[in-house]
Amino acid sequence: MYEPIRTKSVHSTVARTSSSDFPHRSREEELDIQLAGHLAALLAVTDELRALEPSDELDVAAERLAGQLTRLRGASPSRALSAAASTSRLDALHQRAHALAGRALVVAASRADTAAAILSAERMDAHAVAPVA
Repeated sequence: MYEPIRTKSVHSTVARTSSSDFPHRSREEELDIQLAGHLAALLAVTDELRALEPSDELDVAAERLAGQLTRLRGASPSRALSAAASTSRLDALHQRAHALAGRALVVAASRADTAAAILSAERMDAHAVAPVA
């Protein structure tokens, strides 16, 4: 009634491969990478805001973000100031920074990184009440 299977099962090859055939990262390593990515994006937006509206508060925030990135990545982040931004983008930059800080806060909270979580929450607050030009 049924014909026998004449080809090898595609599922049999999975069972034969060992888990050491390719590198694996732990959940903590993945969260570190994700958090570093969010903080790097937030640093880039912060640097762009600093170019548009220089302030001591943004300077301190940028240095703290760079410090957290150095801690997570083991090397200081490369930074470039963007002079191409216009003042009409100021509000959009604050909104983007707020969203990036929120993402960083979620990841920092899930990995129980108190220092990064506090910094992210502070940046969210700063960009939520940022003056609109």
